[in-house]
Parts: sequence; C-alpha cells; structure tokens
Amino acid sequence: MLPGLLKAEGLAVGRLHIATLMKKMGMEAIYRRPNTSKPAPGHKVYPYLLGKLAVTRPNQVWATDITYIPMARGFVYLCAVVDWFSRRVLSWRLSITLETAVCIEAVEEALAPRQA
Repeated sequence: MLPGLLKAEGLAVGRLHIATLMKKMGMEAIYRRPNTSKPAPGHKVYPYLLGKLAVTRPNQVWATDITYIPMARGFVYLCAVVDWFSRRVLSWRLSITLETAVCIEAVEEALAPRQA
C-alpha cells in the first residue's frame, strides 16, 4: 500500500526498500497472523469427550462454532450450529458484537423443531 501512496506523491520507491525502512524504524504492518488457534501458555486444555464415539446417525452429535468475518469497518461474528453426521447447518446467526445472546438464539432455533 505504501509504494502506491508514495508513487501518487511523486516518489518512486520499491516495496523492499519500504520494508527495510520500516524495519529500521521499528514499524510493522497490521494484518492477521497465521497460527491463531495456538493456545496461550497457562490456558487450560479441555479433553476431547467424543474420542471413541462413532457418529452413525443424524442428530446424534451437534457442534457449534463462532468465527469472525472481516468487513470494511471491523468484523461481524458468525455463530453456526452444525450436525456432525450430515454436515448440515441447523441454524446460524450474525452479530456485530460478540455476545452470548446470539449463540443462545442459534442453539434455540436449532432445538425448536425437535421440541414440537
């Protein structure tokens, strides 16, 4: 991005030169880093409770996951409930904040047809 901005100002500078200058000044680009799933030291690791369970039919095991989707101005959060056997998305919710109410709504929607 910086080479383009500097070119617009009339300065022809390559990206490697900019990287060298940024390193000398102690500057660093802000972007998502790999290995975001590595646990922090000291955090508890919970055991995998379904290790020996064979998933053989729908509605036997469900999973839920929360992920973020980068947008132009921040993030939106996606909470999804998935059936492990069929890989079917049972329900999902989008939110601009990471609050528990969104996840609870998704789980309640997934449970609703089974409670009738």
